[in-house]
Amino acid sequence: MPELPEVETIRAGVAEHVLGRPIASVEVLRERSVRRQEGGPAEFIGLLTGRALDAAVRRGKFLWLPLRGADGQAEDHALLVHLGMSGQLRVTRAGENPHLRVRLTFADGGQLQFIDQRTFGYVTVADLVPTSDGGPGGLGAVAGPAEHLLPAPVAHIGRDLLDPLLADPDGPGRTELVRRVRRGRRGIKRALLDQTLVSGIGNIYADEALWRARVHYDRRTDLMPRAQVAAVLQAAAEVMRTALAAGGTSFDALYVNVNGASGYFARSLHSYGRDGEPCDRCGTLIVRERFMNRSSFYCPKCQSRPRTRM
Repeated sequence: MPELPEVETIRAGVAEHVLGRPIASVEVLRERSVRRQEGGPAEFIGLLTGRALDAAVRRGKFLWLPLRGADGQAEDHALLVHLGMSGQLRVTRAGENPHLRVRLTFADGGQLQFIDQRTFGYVTVADLVPTSDGGPGGLGAVAGPAEHLLPAPVAHIGRDLLDPLLADPDGPGRTELVRRVRRGRRGIKRALLDQTLVSGIGNIYADEALWRARVHYDRRTDLMPRAQVAAVLQAAAEVMRTALAAGGTSFDALYVNVNGASGYFARSLHSYGRDGEPCDRCGTLIVRERFMNRSSFYCPKCQSRPRTRM
């Protein structure tokens, strides 16, 4: 599933190519892709046609584009995108794809396409609502009336580690996050994957962060020293910045940027997907274990199993 670096790569591409261009027409080729729209495809089409995409904003794995009407006024709703397992946003002049689900055609002839092979993702036009934590923040935050607004379905999602309020490892935001992580009685990887606590981290980057910090995925958060929790969070921030610089992680054609190019961070993975291969740090073979209906990858020497189990 696309995680923060992949979604941020797509957000940046959308911001570069489609903002301010009036939407001339909207086509829904698969109703499941607009299943979150209460009024169905007709409402989705009606709320977008004639508008322009005013900004590209992200929190964690969610991406949204506030709308501006034909009269030039900012509106109180946004196009919300969740990529699911295989969703893509592609900017193109033309072309077809067998997994094309929704197409926005701009007045100048260009298109923004939502492509989704497995159809777990979705797009919807959602109301923008005030949020108690000060607005979207993060990369792509907008200035003006929408600055302290989030789409209603995203209001419960926590900030991510690239957000200005959490980015400083010594800042009050990160200190409070460390406290909240230690307050729970669960494994550290479960905490990292809790999108209401800190957003944008999925299975790949959780495993990579824990490898960097030399912490086993099942280590209980309430028994971890503050410095160790802080080190894990900093490792997660660093691994996501590195992945972002590489354009994200691509294992196949399911993740590409808005121009169809793959990311290259998979070439730098130290633990995820490397079971049976030697650890880049100590040479011990990487182990794969079942975890929450998925897998965890770790080095049994560098990331020793905790004595106190969950």
